[in-house]
Amino acid sequence: MAQIVKFLQSEKYPLFLQVFPYFARVNYPADVDLDFALFRPGKTVVRDGARTYLNLFDSMTDAAYAALEKVGAGDVEIVVTETGWPSDGGKDAGVANAQTYVKNLIAYVASGKGTPRRPGKQVEAYIFALFNENMKPAGVEQHWGLFYPNLTPVYTINRIG
Repeated sequence: MAQIVKFLQSEKYPLFLQVFPYFARVNYPADVDLDFALFRPGKTVVRDGARTYLNLFDSMTDAAYAALEKVGAGDVEIVVTETGWPSDGGKDAGVANAQTYVKNLIAYVASGKGTPRRPGKQVEAYIFALFNENMKPAGVEQHWGLFYPNLTPVYTINRIG
C-alpha cells in the first residue's frame, strides 16, 4: 500500500476512500453507538490526544489520514467516494436512520469544518447510492439508494443553501 500511496503523492492524486459507519455499527454494536454513527450529538465522544471525535465518519476518515502520515504521505488528500446508510434489510437499517445519516452528512460536509485531523479543510464526500439495486444480494446490499428503481424517493432530503 505504501508504494501506491507514494505514487498518489508524486502525482498529487487523492486517495479514494469508502467510509461506511453502518458496517462498524452492525458488526460492533456494543462498541459503536448508533448516535455516534449517525452524526447525532450524543453521549459518545472519542478522544485521540488533543483531537475530539463527535462522529464515526470523522474517526474513520482520520484513521486513513493517520495511516497516510505514518508512511510519509500526509499531504495526500482523501476523497470519500462512497458513504451512506441502508434503508432496509438489516439491523439498524431503516428509512429513518438512512435519512438521518444522509441529512446529517450533507450538513456536515456543507459546514466546511473538516475533520479533527484536518480542521478547516472541507470534506469531499459522495453519497452511495442514487438507486436501490434489486439485482444485488438480498439484505442491506439492495437498499442504499436515495430512490427506488421507479424514481420514487426512498426518503426526502432538504436542499442546503
